[in-house]
Amino acid sequence: MRDIRELAGDPEAYAAELRRRWGGLLSYRYLGRSYPSMDLGPVDNTVTLRRDMRNPTGGLLLAVLGICSPEGGGMSDLEAVPNPVVHSCQLLDPGRDVTRIEVISETLRRGRQLGYSRSRIVDAEQPERVLALTEGQGIAIGTPPAGLPKMPVDPIAVEDGPGLPPLREVFGVVRRGADWVLPELTVEVASPDAALHIGPQFVALETAAADLAARCAGTERLQAISSHVMFLARGKVGPFRVSGAALPGAGGLLAARVTMVDEGAGDRPVSVGSYQFAPAPRRAQR
Repeated sequence: MRDIRELAGDPEAYAAELRRRWGGLLSYRYLGRSYPSMDLGPVDNTVTLRRDMRNPTGGLLLAVLGICSPEGGGMSDLEAVPNPVVHSCQLLDPGRDVTRIEVISETLRRGRQLGYSRSRIVDAEQPERVLALTEGQGIAIGTPPAGLPKMPVDPIAVEDGPGLPPLREVFGVVRRGADWVLPELTVEVASPDAALHIGPQFVALETAAADLAARCAGTERLQAISSHVMFLARGKVGPFRVSGAALPGAGGLLAARVTMVDEGAGDRPVSVGSYQFAPAPRRAQR
């Protein structure tokens, strides 16, 4: 796997590699998220929800909201080589009856290297119904050649149904004792700069946090209501191990703090996350 920054001096090779890497990235293709700043075709900031995008009570996974609104400071891969720094999410409505969401993004500030942005995630059928707020900070670690074209859209057709695997299985997240592990880095889960993409990180971090909270509470009837993730270093090798601890609070609230390390790079910390959970009602039959 090659870091695309090595091709910055060859515009044609850079464009071809970006097209290959963007088109092969699992995160957005599997969830059905397109970006007008990157993708050819009509503007569409909506995502159709499936049962694999929900937790056992039918509420939305924060990982899905994070992938749909990564909030890296309003930087696209056509104008920078972006890397995330911080991402946060506050859930206002678990959206158990929502079928489609819309992401309304806003770039707050773009500096020479750092950018800040935020999103409002709403029910696409009732835009006045706000489901979540996300914010983030990103940094440009490289500059691509000028005049790069937009990318063709190549979504993965996923049919909703009872047999749909959970997102953790799709991204390769497996349990290892008390921890959860992502496999070694592959092109499907790597960003163009040849590092672990935020998508699998969001999925693995929330999977571990939810497991810790459920074991602490003695039930899976929990809803993640907020998250704060800091990206410490680029995940370059793998496997990537996530461990942590749960902290009980008042009124049924729980928190979980998790850390992802790159085992292939001497257990170097890659990202950390703090998640808050609240009791949730039993999931209605669908």
